[in-house]
Amino acid sequence: MIGRVSLAALLLTIASPVWADDGGLRDLCPDRPGKGTGTCTVDAGHFQVEVDAFDATLQHEGSVTTDTYIAAAPLLKYGVTDDWDIEVAFTPFEAVRTRDASGSNTQTGIGDLFLRTKFNLSGNEGGALGIAFEPFLKIPTANKELGNGTVEGGALLPLAYDLGSGWSIASTPEVDVLRNQSRDGYHADIINVVAIGRAFDGGVTLGAEAWESSELDPAGSTQEYSLDFDAAWQPDSDLQLDGGINVGLNRATPDVQIYAGISRRF
Repeated sequence: MIGRVSLAALLLTIASPVWADDGGLRDLCPDRPGKGTGTCTVDAGHFQVEVDAFDATLQHEGSVTTDTYIAAAPLLKYGVTDDWDIEVAFTPFEAVRTRDASGSNTQTGIGDLFLRTKFNLSGNEGGALGIAFEPFLKIPTANKELGNGTVEGGALLPLAYDLGSGWSIASTPEVDVLRNQSRDGYHADIINVVAIGRAFDGGVTLGAEAWESSELDPAGSTQEYSLDFDAAWQPDSDLQLDGGINVGLNRATPDVQIYAGISRRF
């Protein structure tokens, strides 16, 4: 069962020797770390696994504290062509602990399933400008305590520009279509993240992001803002280790999110 995936077994599998010949492959380009999405796709005929190995989100709002933990959540990608891949993301284990004056409550289970596909429009074969289009669909597989039991979706338009000397800037405008709190219709969640990154010798990259979300529910709109910092290391051409911290800038945004992950191309 998905809910019983072993974190150790999954990470060992990803870190195992590459199955495919690396000859002629583009540079490894995972969507992690950070909240932004890369413009590149997986090379045709190759698989890529990007795992959120550990993710802790901590929020205190009013008299309620909510801690959310995720483990061994993979994003699986397959390159259909050199400019188009298909992707599946799921969360085999999620735990949400809520505490207030009356006590605490913990809910655990699997998360929702996400089906995604990405089309690279520019940048896969070189050049300073990268552009992609990525629609997605959420399939409600989480229980009612962890999800809203509703099919939802959206689309992203990742953009990136190589500034030279190891510097880059990127943005990921996104529009999601979410179920109203009253469950009588749908509304838009307008999201964007602007990131700047610096690549160093030895496969190390450092990044900083400003993220914003405006959820336009008829029952009341919600704005969230965060300032995020991340780091990644690629010890070889098919493996990346990464981690980061996201800091909320208003009361509606989680106070802090800490995560670490691993990506492997096959």
